[in-house]
Amino acid sequence: MDSIIKGLASFQDTVFPGQRRMYQQLARDGQSPSALIIACADSRVAPEHITQAGPGELFVTRNAGNIVPPASEHVGGVSSAIEYAVVALGVRDIVVCGHSHCGAMKGLMNLGALQSMPNVAAWLRHAEAAHRIVCEAYPEGLDPEIRHRALALENVVVQLANLRTHPSVASGLARGTLRLHGWFFEIETGALLAYDGVSGRFLSVAEEAELPVAQAPAMRVAVPELALPAAAE
Repeated sequence: MDSIIKGLASFQDTVFPGQRRMYQQLARDGQSPSALIIACADSRVAPEHITQAGPGELFVTRNAGNIVPPASEHVGGVSSAIEYAVVALGVRDIVVCGHSHCGAMKGLMNLGALQSMPNVAAWLRHAEAAHRIVCEAYPEGLDPEIRHRALALENVVVQLANLRTHPSVASGLARGTLRLHGWFFEIETGALLAYDGVSGRFLSVAEEAELPVAQAPAMRVAVPELALPAAAE
């Protein structure tokens, strides 16, 4: 706690005075973040730091494994954050951000090691589809590190699918007001990969002219005109 307290004191003494006007404006006008980022709670992965975003620019929710439970009658923190970000704040982009060396994904690969953490084990069941994909659709005998990386990448895609089950997200996509993104942050290199929904591949952001999008706003379904019966004379 000593380092945390020192950091807080430094913020209050040297950082906040130079940004006082910005914080006063945020307090007066409220927040208007441009995007919601659903990231892992891993202390090495800080969305604001990675994107160099300032206060008020991002709406962030974090949990073990950057998981998005499918929409259900059960109310949870992730579901509430998604709904609030889309409906109340009007964010136009939602990012699911996974990362390398993810402890949650290591736990998913070895659920037997989580006997003393039943809540963690239950939570990771929301990523079971990613685990099945890697176990059944990838070659046997993969190097454990490669398998772990593949699981973390597949998990981003699975959580994007879960995200689409949320009514506010489905509505935003249908109205053309929302885009979905899948990111993968490599801790060791600082590189960022983005999922391209068209090609089904993760592409290096640094090598792409435009940021790949997992899902752009959906095309509206063409509803045929109904032939109404003629009015009785």
